[in-house]
Amino acid sequence: CSVESRAQIHEIAHMVKAAGATILRGGAFKPRTSPYSFQGMGEPGLQLLREAADATGLLMVTEVVSPMEVPLVAQYADILQLGTRNMQNYSLLHAVGEAHKPVLLKRGMSSTIEELLMAAEYILSHGNYRVMVCERGIRTFETYTRNTLDINAVPALKQLTHLPVIVDPSHATGKRELVDAASRAAIAAGADGLIIEVHNHPERALSDGAQSLTGEQFAAMVKRLARVAEAVDRRLAVGEPVVA
Repeated sequence: CSVESRAQIHEIAHMVKAAGATILRGGAFKPRTSPYSFQGMGEPGLQLLREAADATGLLMVTEVVSPMEVPLVAQYADILQLGTRNMQNYSLLHAVGEAHKPVLLKRGMSSTIEELLMAAEYILSHGNYRVMVCERGIRTFETYTRNTLDINAVPALKQLTHLPVIVDPSHATGKRELVDAASRAAIAAGADGLIIEVHNHPERALSDGAQSLTGEQFAAMVKRLARVAEAVDRRLAVGEPVVA
């Protein structure tokens, strides 16, 4: 979830690379519900992410939270992420559109599919066509899980748009023991990629430790996902970056 130290991000980068991941995601700027929660390391975190990505040959994606920070984050990141709270931050949508970097656009926690696609249009309207949309769970009456994974959104988005559809089962469930099953469902439903939170010491993570897998759990899950993909006539493209 968050970059915490050089040792932490390098260890995790090598873990996920060995298991077949293609992109390294970490937070340097963290919009949090509580102002007293860890807010990220800022630019030093970006530097550590870039260093770890280069050391492992992974691409790097990180969140940008304000239009003013787009030029700074774009210096380091291969892909700019817009989080759920910023899906309808129109100034930010314009700014990342003008940056002409690939964008990972997360669905707002209470947003409709149409609203998600209209948010993507703001980016596309600047001629930046390298946009991925991400289903990360929506807010419902259910409180057992962090959010409710809208698995219907995956085939619906595949019908409605040419844009790649990514699923974030970590934020959708909020519980590491549910991430594996939700990931398998996403692959079977047609998702083009997954964002999985992994930590070398989840019990000591500064944010979202409860939903983070260990490196061993992640590696085992990737193998299971490959079998699910094969069962639905797909192939898990581990170790094959698809965004330049």
